[in-house]
Amino acid sequence: MADMKENDLMEKIVSLCKRRGFVFQGSDIYGGLAGTWDFGPLGIELKNNIKNLWWKRFVHNREDMYGVDAAILMNPRVWEASGHTGAGFSDPMVECNKCQHRFRADHLDDLKKCADCGGVLSAPRQFNMMFETRTGSTSGEEGKVYLRPETAQGMFVNFKNVMDSIHPKLPFGMAQIGKAFRNEIAPRDFIFRVRELEQMEIEYFVRESEWETHFAHWMGEMKSWMKDVGVDVAKVHELDVEEADRAHYSKKTIDFEFEFPQGTKELYGIAYRTDFDLKNHAEHSKVDLSYFDEETKERFIPHVIEPTFGVERTILAILVSAYTEDEMNGEVRTYLKLAPSIAPYRVCVSPLLKNKPELVAKAREVFTMLKKNIPNVAWDDNGNIGKRYRRQDEIGTPACVVIDFDTLGENPELLDTVTIRDRDTGTQTRVTLSELTNYIK
Repeated sequence: MADMKENDLMEKIVSLCKRRGFVFQGSDIYGGLAGTWDFGPLGIELKNNIKNLWWKRFVHNREDMYGVDAAILMNPRVWEASGHTGAGFSDPMVECNKCQHRFRADHLDDLKKCADCGGVLSAPRQFNMMFETRTGSTSGEEGKVYLRPETAQGMFVNFKNVMDSIHPKLPFGMAQIGKAFRNEIAPRDFIFRVRELEQMEIEYFVRESEWETHFAHWMGEMKSWMKDVGVDVAKVHELDVEEADRAHYSKKTIDFEFEFPQGTKELYGIAYRTDFDLKNHAEHSKVDLSYFDEETKERFIPHVIEPTFGVERTILAILVSAYTEDEMNGEVRTYLKLAPSIAPYRVCVSPLLKNKPELVAKAREVFTMLKKNIPNVAWDDNGNIGKRYRRQDEIGTPACVVIDFDTLGENPELLDTVTIRDRDTGTQTRVTLSELTNYIK
């Protein structure tokens, strides 16, 4: 693994994802569509496990967090107020005069020569990344709306609704998991830079005088989260983003960068957005978005700390961290060292031989028993037991339960026991059926 070239690692991960049903190219049978990816049967399980764990940790396990699910389509005035319709949400673009391919200028080493055909590149110009669409049958500018480029604004425009309905006290946060859309000039690097993405995002409202304390707290929370979901923290680096590179709304931003195969790139970010968003929405909407402190009798616009987690980048960082090659029984083995809390399957159940009805019947009984308490249980009787182990290793299943003749009493001392094989070490342990569920949980 240490000697594996980075390009080889990405190719192997992409191949594994397609082969085992994690991620497919969007619209694959039609040649695909750049920047779009579909999550297959195992990919959606991994994705949902990550999102559910995030929601449990940052919403259910806290008393100061409130979830929302805002609409993707919003009044276009929202994006005027937030600054997204101006230069603040644009990337520098160049175009080749020969092949007409377009590139992000800040991703090129040579701004004069096309990397694809050698043609001459145009001067950089700003390109707004928001997708435009229309509502109803209205034509012209009147019916124009945008697919949201971030989930944050859905929380800011619902600040008053949450205040009026829930009456939270500062500090408190709003959390949301949802789709965002960015018309990337040159989507690339598998699911790292895409046009349709999903965000797990928090807007945490605080007093201005306390922002540094809360900023430090949320940095710690993000680090703990990365460790818990299996991101290799040795590959994570903190970057204090300089003012010239920060988003237009940010007074301070820390990027958590990860050593992806294509280079060290942003994984997560945390920003101090000040009172920029609420203040601007109050000004543009003419609606009071202030907070009234009952104890101090003060009225003010809260400031905001924003921890942002990209779902696709989380998945890619986890796959890079989990991908492992070793040698077992004289053969090279590939496996995903996924944390049990996010693995698509927690356990796989198999009969030792699928042509023995008595073994299959008992294995089905064990499978049904486990399924009642552990929803993500797999059944696998395809091929010999060695091939099943390799397949489950490759998709990251932490344990395999095998029902053999000893389970049925061929060896009376082992009656009603099963073999559990550990993914990481390959070691096997006998466990009684009465203890099996708790052992796996």
